[in-house]
Amino acid sequence: MATVAIFSEADRDSMHVRQADEAFCVGPGPAARSYLNIPNIISTALITNCDAIHPGYGFLAENARFAEICADHGLTFIGPKPSVIALMGDKATAKRVVREAGVATTPGSGILDSIEEAQHAAGSIGYPLLLKATAGGGGRGMRVVNAENELARAYAGATAEAEASFKDGRVYLERLIREPRHIEVQVLGDEFGNIVHLGERDCSVQKPAHQKIVEETPAPNLSLRARDALHDMALQASRYVGYTNAGTLEFLVSGDEAYFMEMNTRIQVEHPVTEMVFNIDLVKEQIRIAAGEPLGYTQSDLMSRGHAIECRINAEDPRNNFAPAAGTVSKLVFPGGPGIRVDTHLYAGATIPPYYDSMIAKVVAFGDTRDVAIARMERALRETLVEGVNTTIAICLEILASSAFRSGRYDVELIPARILTNGEVSAR
Repeated sequence: MATVAIFSEADRDSMHVRQADEAFCVGPGPAARSYLNIPNIISTALITNCDAIHPGYGFLAENARFAEICADHGLTFIGPKPSVIALMGDKATAKRVVREAGVATTPGSGILDSIEEAQHAAGSIGYPLLLKATAGGGGRGMRVVNAENELARAYAGATAEAEASFKDGRVYLERLIREPRHIEVQVLGDEFGNIVHLGERDCSVQKPAHQKIVEETPAPNLSLRARDALHDMALQASRYVGYTNAGTLEFLVSGDEAYFMEMNTRIQVEHPVTEMVFNIDLVKEQIRIAAGEPLGYTQSDLMSRGHAIECRINAEDPRNNFAPAAGTVSKLVFPGGPGIRVDTHLYAGATIPPYYDSMIAKVVAFGDTRDVAIARMERALRETLVEGVNTTIAICLEILASSAFRSGRYDVELIPARILTNGEVSAR
């Protein structure tokens, strides 16, 4: 298939621009004027005679209106139907829908229209709470609220960040479950009613801003009962809404109890670990499904093998609360060898702009066992060299070496939200 890449002025020299068959600029650096500029994107697709648009995993990937506009212009949106995106891409609505499907959810509110509504809902739910952007992702528009006197400031910050990131400032509240595991289930559905899951991923290793940094599959130390329950709930909810294409249902897990948190109606950043253990190209499957092809396999045909771990390499300074570190990459070496995969747009001399997410690469390690995958990942990270900007390579190595991660008995509090006096981030 021939491909057309879109890019902003800030990404003019990006790797994807070089590798695509054609590439067109859709605006200046700020996302609102380029990657969120729907008229420019649609115009580019029409001018180049595209048949379909793959929205990736950011910006407009979960925008139901964008999916509708694609259809209005004869373009196939590679993802679920707009009506399903509206249902499940909106986090507050998704919780109501899955409850109707019989899936357990964390106690929470509907969409909040004012700080007064937030205060009333908080009083009913009880503290501590999470304020979450209904159109959010990547930890943006999310705030922890421990007490009533923190709510107003958190509400203002969350709505402003959500508006800036997604052009949708709506937020809702849910009860904060202390020290849970964050486990998600990958699903695929075709246009003929066939739907399968491709196991679960443990995404509990997160930065203080609730952004994932290390993911693995299968989830370690998860009972068979809990694993089966997660898979069953994911399929139950997906069938209830008639889900098609790739999607991920995210759960908070405490012991054997699991609560639906949200659904991502798109491909996930961490999809490579699932691809490694199932030997399935999820993006290829997305395109096949969008083209009207059946899955061609059933749940019993899907068998996972081994273990896979992904470390996100971000241009950030862990010593400064993971502050983004834009700049120019002066030297670059990525690892190779058995079981190692690197997904990146980076090259020596590339400039990392300040406008977008700070992730610059994903390093994935596969092994027949979890211990082998960890050992390969440690070797791969030590071989990785990125000069010119600060990165998260060192903190990823520290996480892998921690006793909590080694034992597979960790939760979302593995990385504490504090910087130690020596300037290092500690992985408990």
